[in-house]
Order: sequence, then C-alpha cells, then structure tokens
Amino acid sequence: MRKLFEFNLVTLDGYFEGPNRDIGWHNVDAEFNDYAVDMLNSVDTLIFGRVTYELMANYWPTPAAMKNDPIVAEKMNMLPKIVFSRKTLDKVEWHNTKLVKDIIEVDIENMKREPGKDMVVLGSGSIVSAFAQRGLIDEYRIMINPIVLGDGIPLFKGIKDRINLNLIKTRTFRNGNVLLYYQPDRRGSPDE
Repeated sequence: MRKLFEFNLVTLDGYFEGPNRDIGWHNVDAEFNDYAVDMLNSVDTLIFGRVTYELMANYWPTPAAMKNDPIVAEKMNMLPKIVFSRKTLDKVEWHNTKLVKDIIEVDIENMKREPGKDMVVLGSGSIVSAFAQRGLIDEYRIMINPIVLGDGIPLFKGIKDRINLNLIKTRTFRNGNVLLYYQPDRRGSPDE
C-alpha cells in the first residue's frame, strides 16, 4: 500500500508561513534541491490546498522556473496533482490537475490502496491539518529551518485533538536545516 506523507519547511517556532504568506525565509540550496528531486522521484501524486496550488501553478509552469530549476519544474508540471478547494476554485488549468471539492476519507484511503508510488501534500497547511485530524497522513516530514519569525501561520492550525507521533528518522543538512520524519502513533494517546 502506498503512503500519504506531508512535507513542509517550518521555522524553529513552528510557522510554515510568515506574515502575509511570506516564505522568503526558506533556507534552500543545492543539497535541499537534491532532496527535493529525490522526494519528487518517490511520488506519483502531488496534493495541494487552494492557496498553495495557486502559488505553485503561478510559478512552476513559467519560463523562469524552467530556467532556475529545470528538473524540479519538469516534475512539478508533469506529475498528477489534486487540489482541494471547497468554494473558491471552479476549474483548474495547470497541466494534469484534478479539482476536488470535499475531503472524503474513503476516497483518500482508496487512493492509498491503488498501485503506484507514494503521494505527498506540499505546503497546504489547511489540508495538512484536515488530513491529520482525520488520521489520513502516514508520515510527516518536517524540515526545521534555523530561523525564528515570531509571527506567522502555524503548520497545524486548527488541530482539535492531540496527535501522538513517533520519530523514525532525522537528517541534518549543511545549511542548518534539520529534516524530521514522524509517523503517527496509531496505538492512541497515553490517556486512553
């Protein structure tokens, strides 16, 4: 069975976006880009919320993206994409993208049972929170950037119930980023 994982860059104080959706603090370099290519090679489906989708769709198909990062741009443009948008989007135009209006757990679970590579949620804090709350995420890949913003949008905004996680792997990057791999502890909380 393939898994659904999320990948996000976050600040040391837990924000995945700064004020006004700022991501200029992302600490990316050649080593990060190598990781991104490897990650994209391991998946066959990209999942986005509406805001992240619009940001990605406005960048990756452009000549600037193809010039600045041709390998990642090609993968982002060619891989199948699913965007979740309840109200705002009525259609999607980025190549190979499907619009879904509601998160239906059984549909996600059925997708996991299909043959293929893993699926990844990129950015998309609202989708990460919604999927996490429903127990749909099989692995969390959180890349801590060595910066404190003091304000912004937390990655897990709106989580109502505690989610226990087990650390399964770490990777330290030369630029100071630390990638943490977690799996949900499916045994339940210690209070149960």
